[in-house]
Amino acid sequence: MSAHAELDLIADVATPSGLMGTLQLVVDGLNNLLAVLSAIAIGAAGLILTWEVIGRYLLAIPSDWQDESAVFLLVGATFLSAAWTQRRRGHVGIDALSLILPEAVDRVRRVLADLASAIFCGFFAWKSFQMLAEVWEEGQTTPSALGAPLWIPYACMTAGMALLTLQLLLQVPGHGRKTP
Repeated sequence: MSAHAELDLIADVATPSGLMGTLQLVVDGLNNLLAVLSAIAIGAAGLILTWEVIGRYLLAIPSDWQDESAVFLLVGATFLSAAWTQRRRGHVGIDALSLILPEAVDRVRRVLADLASAIFCGFFAWKSFQMLAEVWEEGQTTPSALGAPLWIPYACMTAGMALLTLQLLLQVPGHGRKTP
């Protein structure tokens, strides 16, 4: 399978019609943008950590900004790409049940799993939003010399989990349809 074909697995996922289909297309566009930005963030984190090793151990240049920067980039990439991954069913799943359950029962299992996941992710997004509001209001920063604002990772967590919740809710009605 080519690299392009691997990234285009979304073609195998059913897109609803009507308003839900339009909303899914908008979410897909946002997910694709965030996936690209997340890939760039992961690459940047890798470069930053590589520079940290070279600077600290080979050039004896002390610094303290690299760890926080890399963590912020990785947190952002993880949360902001979660809905993109879910759209492709790329999260860890257990296929054993789908192989032994009748199709109708398995469909119900998938719907219940997605609804339970959406409830959890929605709660996580709400709590992340509460923490975001608190760190924003108080102007909290990291305790290091860099003093990076904590609203950055909390905003990524909030946005990523809210988008993941929306993606889960959008795919629930599609369980009864065969993919094209």
